[in-house]
Amino acid sequence: MRKAIKTDQAPRAIGPYSQGIMAGGLIFVSGQIPLDPIKGEIVGQTIEEQAHQVFKNLRAILEAAGSSLNEVVKATVYLADMNDFSRMNEVYARYFSEPYPARAAFQVAKLPREAKIEVEVIALAEA
Repeated sequence: MRKAIKTDQAPRAIGPYSQGIMAGGLIFVSGQIPLDPIKGEIVGQTIEEQAHQVFKNLRAILEAAGSSLNEVVKATVYLADMNDFSRMNEVYARYFSEPYPARAAFQVAKLPREAKIEVEVIALAEA
């Protein structure tokens, strides 16, 4: 059984997808860019500012599903510039603790709305 996760505390989907889907004891959260959930605008100019907003958005979706960032088992980070990797890592470490989720990070040609970062996660459904 699949269940859509929806919250006003994170940006609305800007395309034909769900903020998150709960299925098989897991929560699959769609990639989040640094959008303010109210204004729908990019938050921040620096990778640090944008990363904080991304993790706030992810946390809101997971909490709406009854889970948390502590339950994340896999994260995928997309960066517009791999030179931002170490600064992104500093912010990432504030939101996750050991044992850290498995993770992949990629530089991509372009992200929606010229964002510097997008992150998607998979988490356990029960916190």
